[in-house]
Amino acid sequence: MNKFLLKALVLASVNIAIFADAQFRTRNRMDKLEEFDQQTFSWGFYLNGNILDYRIVLNPRYGMNGNQNLVTSKSSTSFGAGLIGKWRLNDYLDLRVEPGLQFAQRELTFNTQSNDQYAAGSLTNAPFTPFLMTEKDRVREVKSTLVDIPVMLELHGQRWYNSRPYVAAGVNYIVNLQSNSTSTDDNLQQVFRSTTHNFAWSAEMGIQFYFNKFKLTPAIRGTFIMNNEVVADNANTPPYWSAAMSTLQTRAIMFVLKFE
Repeated sequence: MNKFLLKALVLASVNIAIFADAQFRTRNRMDKLEEFDQQTFSWGFYLNGNILDYRIVLNPRYGMNGNQNLVTSKSSTSFGAGLIGKWRLNDYLDLRVEPGLQFAQRELTFNTQSNDQYAAGSLTNAPFTPFLMTEKDRVREVKSTLVDIPVMLELHGQRWYNSRPYVAAGVNYIVNLQSNSTSTDDNLQQVFRSTTHNFAWSAEMGIQFYFNKFKLTPAIRGTFIMNNEVVADNANTPPYWSAAMSTLQTRAIMFVLKFE
């Protein structure tokens, strides 16, 4: 996690602690926004910081050399923002739709030069012409702009003065606007391709704090893509890149601040 994001999270946590202290003082306090949660529909927006990584299942032939993993992923921090639409189902359940835009950049390293041993081909793989991989060939910086549309069911407890805990879970439809999935170039031309349309599941927990004019919700959310994001390289491309991975899936941990 970079220093800027760490400082931002620490500052946000301190502010939340100060707000929480004010919320939990019981002397001469009135409940705030008492009618807010009785609305059938409500709206808001959120800001979030992310830690993103890939879950990789390696191909036993091209992705491993003995016990050595030939493909590794480096996590990164990023940010996003979105809107909130909430439908009250009953006193304990809400249905939420929170479309947002997430920006990400991750790094994949392919130490797959040892796959030259398969250049002659066999019954299960075609022959190929090996070449010496450079740093540009080994490292892929994968930039992503993700349109994330989660639909979540929220279960909350009873309100305790000006706060209320909750948990939520649901499914996401995620569009990667920088997937390069339709590109005719592939990793041989330094173009990493992944799927455009993806499905994920999310789980979240947080505490809602009520103020005079708005509701503030700090929360932690985990989002995990379920489908395989790998797009195979072209048939004449050596098995240094996509062939080394059987499965590639995004996973993200988000610190979210919601304003309603």
